[in-house]
Amino acid sequence: MKSCDLIIVGGGASGLTAAVEYKRNAQNSSVLVLEQMPRAGKKLLVTGNGRCNLGNNGYYEHEYTNAAFAREVFKRFDGRGMIAFFESLGLCVTADAEGRLYPLSNTAASVLDALRYECEGAGVVIRCGYKVERISKRNGGFVVNDEYFCEKLILAGGGKAAPVHGSDGSCIALAEGLGLRSTPLYPALVQLVTASDKIRSLKGQRVKAGLSITGGGESSGEVLFTDYGLSGIAAMDLSRYYDPNVKQTVTVSMLPGYDVDRVYNYIQYIVRNKPHLPAENLLTGMLPKAVGVALIKAATGRLPDKTGAFTEKESGTIAGTVKNFRLPLLGLRGFNDAQ
Repeated sequence: MKSCDLIIVGGGASGLTAAVEYKRNAQNSSVLVLEQMPRAGKKLLVTGNGRCNLGNNGYYEHEYTNAAFAREVFKRFDGRGMIAFFESLGLCVTADAEGRLYPLSNTAASVLDALRYECEGAGVVIRCGYKVERISKRNGGFVVNDEYFCEKLILAGGGKAAPVHGSDGSCIALAEGLGLRSTPLYPALVQLVTASDKIRSLKGQRVKAGLSITGGGESSGEVLFTDYGLSGIAAMDLSRYYDPNVKQTVTVSMLPGYDVDRVYNYIQYIVRNKPHLPAENLLTGMLPKAVGVALIKAATGRLPDKTGAFTEKESGTIAGTVKNFRLPLLGLRGFNDAQ
């Protein structure tokens, strides 16, 4: 049986980072990373749409669900420590206008290369295409697949999100087999499935909007309409508030910065001053044309020939729909689409 000081199950961002840090503190130790995918860091390559979002300058002010836990973590390793770590690998980090941190190269491959080269230079052995199926405790250490023995073990195989990239939940089962407890898993940062009759024509359309869900959850940012519901940053952020045991509605509030009165006044201006404008263009000064048409139909149930045909009451209804476009929430897309 082969022996080493530390085995890390999972060669993703966490596993490779753990290997680097361990070798820096124990240079003469032997470290083995076991990765079931053909290459290490496959999921890392698709993060941030291929740019690899490393962090966010606003991390400390964020309203975390478990704030006490987050604060304790940041006392040990904060955002400045994270930047310093990557810079120690030779990777330059930059922030965009919204405070999101990316590699200066703007490509995730740079991040993976920096981690991989550091591991190789430190003597970390990475074995890919190797699935860990059994772990048992023996002689004060751990036996992996009856092939390896190690004194220390790190499970870094991830959860169940996007299993095509390697995290299929098997590492959770390994942890439970060692007597560790786990909480129920559910997909987070995933698209919302809604009733589609009102948005079927909007596939591919993007808007900036605020989203809210029955029960109090809120988010804001980009919303992408799909043939099954809502995607985009705001929708994925809202997904954690989904409750399968409660009938819920998601409300899309478009035109951030405009209240309903301002939208109504704009509509009334068009109706009164441009009555011969095609009705489908009523909202094109504010929203993409297809989105405007869908909102008009959802609000009034009709699309007349000219904007002058809209009544004052209909103008109010349309304005209300722009700011409160309600869709029955039917569920989430699931682990295959989760981030």
